[in-house]
Amino acid sequence: MIKIKRIDESSKKDINLPNEPFSLWGKMIPTYDGNNWAYTTRAFEANEVNEMVFPNENYDFDALIKTCIFAGAYDENGICVGVAMFRHEWLKYLYLEDLKICKAYRGQGIGYMLLEEGKKIAAENAYRGIYTIGQDNNLSACLFYMNAGFEIGGFDTHVYGGTNQADKSNIYFYLDV
Repeated sequence: MIKIKRIDESSKKDINLPNEPFSLWGKMIPTYDGNNWAYTTRAFEANEVNEMVFPNENYDFDALIKTCIFAGAYDENGICVGVAMFRHEWLKYLYLEDLKICKAYRGQGIGYMLLEEGKKIAAENAYRGIYTIGQDNNLSACLFYMNAGFEIGGFDTHVYGGTNQADKSNIYFYLDV
């Protein structure tokens, strides 16, 4: 049974849960008609599918605790198997800066459980909701956010310009609570 709890001084090492690979198997294609966002998806051809892993962050709990709240997902043995990092913003939305689940535990609803804790954090701090950013070529993450009740609120086609990732864009997702 998974238990969600806020990470504090006694469990601060858990914020550096190692990143693990995830599959890049398709792309979300947002459209905006001047009033509403919509999207379609495109599955990659078999030769385009690959895996990606983000570099480990090496977060400094003591430096971040002033601006961030961490929530952890713990298995029946008290081992951290998922982490969400929520950053306070001047906006009326709490920023979900990082969300990761150990590969062996993905697909079990843990991400949704961590988002529920984020909703509590947002409400406790008088935020309107939560926002986050997903890369358009990480279709699993984008669909996860849509299935969790987020809506598309923006699309950035320039952020990766001039890098080796220039073929991707960022999608902004918002969830009112």
